[in-house]
Formats: sequence, structure tokens, C-alpha cells
Amino acid sequence: MKSYWLWILLNMVVWPFAIAYLNLPINQLPFYLFGVTFYFLLFFLVPLIEKKPIVLFFILGTKTVIAAATLFPYNDQFNPFLILILSLLIAEGFYRLPFRYSILNGAIGAFALGLTTLHSNLGWFLQTFIIVYILFLLLALIHYKKTKDHLMDLEARHEAIFSEFRDLKRRAVSEEELARQEERVLIAHEIHDSVGHKLTALIMQLEMFRLQTSENEQERVESLKELANESLNETRRAVKSLKANDTGGLPGILRLIRRLELENMMHIHFSVKYGAFSAPLTGEQSFVIYRSVQEALTNIMKHSDAKEAEITFEAPGGSILRFEIRNPFIGTEGYHEGFGLSQMRQRLEKHNGGLKVYQTEGHFIVTGFIKIR
Repeated sequence: MKSYWLWILLNMVVWPFAIAYLNLPINQLPFYLFGVTFYFLLFFLVPLIEKKPIVLFFILGTKTVIAAATLFPYNDQFNPFLILILSLLIAEGFYRLPFRYSILNGAIGAFALGLTTLHSNLGWFLQTFIIVYILFLLLALIHYKKTKDHLMDLEARHEAIFSEFRDLKRRAVSEEELARQEERVLIAHEIHDSVGHKLTALIMQLEMFRLQTSENEQERVESLKELANESLNETRRAVKSLKANDTGGLPGILRLIRRLELENMMHIHFSVKYGAFSAPLTGEQSFVIYRSVQEALTNIMKHSDAKEAEITFEAPGGSILRFEIRNPFIGTEGYHEGFGLSQMRQRLEKHNGGLKVYQTEGHFIVTGFIKIR
């Protein structure tokens, strides 16, 4: 949009000089002013048809004809500001249009300038100079267009490769977290099945031995039994700690999202409301919420130009954990619920939760919840 205002500013600077150069009485100006008005009316259509190259090509061509007809040397006097105006139209075509349309637009501009030059009272030297100027201008703009297209192609390839890299890294982080969780659960089961069961058997045998031994030895056996009980309790605490995944609970989810923020160079604003931090999430529930937030952030990167998002967690009443991902959105087109969103919905519904996706003026919002009690 900035370029649009730049083009209109340049034209608004040149056209008053072009009209003033005619040096005509006011009663002869209406025809020229009508041409200028029609020229700028077409200018205001450019933002509406910017993504339709054929229509934009005809608009620029019409403006070229209007400029040439308005400043045509009817009295054989050439208007030098016509060179600037037609140069701006030719350059705008190379800036906005695909290559072949920009060449055609440049040819129309060059033809219009050549025709007006030949019908003027300019000498052969100035006519030759203008023709050489327009040829060099076209060559320079063709070079600019090819360089620009090449850079855009490189940028698109870089973005595609970078996006693939981010996906691979995200999958690697998720798989690493899953592997660590499975490893911890496996170790916890091993400790519970081996050490825990043997300590339980030891306590039972000490109790049987205490009942069979003399009263003098019962105190020592009771001491050994208490020691075995303490060992069993510590083992149970260790097993419980191992089963609690690092990603369990909201703090673990926030750590993982911070990683995504760094990897994807997004700026994320967190808002954690009362009760959310202490919500008793299981490892599986934490993983489902993390995956949902990850999918929402991925969609922002894929389908939006936004580089920031707001994420809110809350646990109203302590019975559910609710999250909301909000990002700036410009546009009026709707959205289609793809594979990612449908998978997110299925995961949440599997845990008695739900998902809602909607747009407001200026924002795209994904909200979800999961029952924790």
C-alpha cells in the first residue's frame, strides 16, 4: 500500500507542472482538466484490481492514452513533462505487472511518447535523444524486473526450505519429549515391579519374623521393619515423580511453547489466569493441550503474515482448563477447517473437551478446553 501512495504522490507532483507548462487561458483548460481528472480517477481503482494483472494492464494502458491525448502537441509545442508522466506509467507497469504484460505496457508507453514527439516541433536531435532515452529506460526496467523476479523466486525457495526446517525441528522436539516420557514411565514401572515388590515382601517377612522371635529381639526387628517401610515410601515417591512428565501441568506446556517461539521467531504474549498454573493435568492431557497450541501456531505461520500471537490459559471453577490463541488477521475471506484443526478437535473431544474457531474484525481466534475433573 505504501508503494501506491508513492506512485500517486509522484504523479500529483508532475501533473500541475505539466498543466502549467501549457500556459493556456482558463477558458481553454476544461478539456485538459477533464483528462487529468479521468487519469486520477483510474488511479484510485488500482488497489481494487492490483491482483488482477489483465485488468491492471488495461487500466495502465488507458492512463497512457489519456496522458498522451491530454498533453498531445496540438499546436506543435511539445510538453516535456509528458516524458516524466509516461516514464512513471511504464515504470509502474514493470513494478506491478507480470513480465509479459509489463513489456506490452512499456511498448504502449514508448509508442505514445514516440508519436507525440514526431508530431511536435522538436528538432531531429531532441527527437533522437528522447527515443534513445526511452530505449535505455526500457532496458533498465527489463533488467530491474528480471532481478526482482529472481529475488522473489529465491525468497520463496528460502521460505519453503525454512518452513520445512521448522517442521522437522518441531517434530524432532515432540518426538524427543515423547521418548523421554515413555522412558520415564518405563523406569518407574521397573522400579515399582522390582524394588517396590521386594521391599513389600521384606516387610512381610520381617513381620512374620517379629511374631516368631523372642521379646528381646522384637524391638530390633521392629526397627528394621520401620527402616524397610521408609525405603518403600521413598521408592513410591520416586516412582510417582518419574511418572510425572516434565510436560505435565501448565508450566511444562509453557516451556515447550517458549521453545516453539524461539524456533519460529514468533512473539507470543502469555496470559495465565487464576487457577490455571495449579490445574492438575495428567501427562496425556498436557500433551493434548500442547499439541493443540502447537497446531494453532503452525496455522498462524502457514496462513497468516502475523508474527505474534496472544495465548490465554484459565481454569474457571477448577473443573476445566481453557485456552485461547488469538492472532491479528486482515482480510474478509473465510477459513476452511483442514486436517490439523479436525485432528485438534478430535483429540480434545476424546478428553471430554471441545474446540471453537472463529473470526472477528481484525483477529482469528482458536479456543479449546479440556475437562480436568
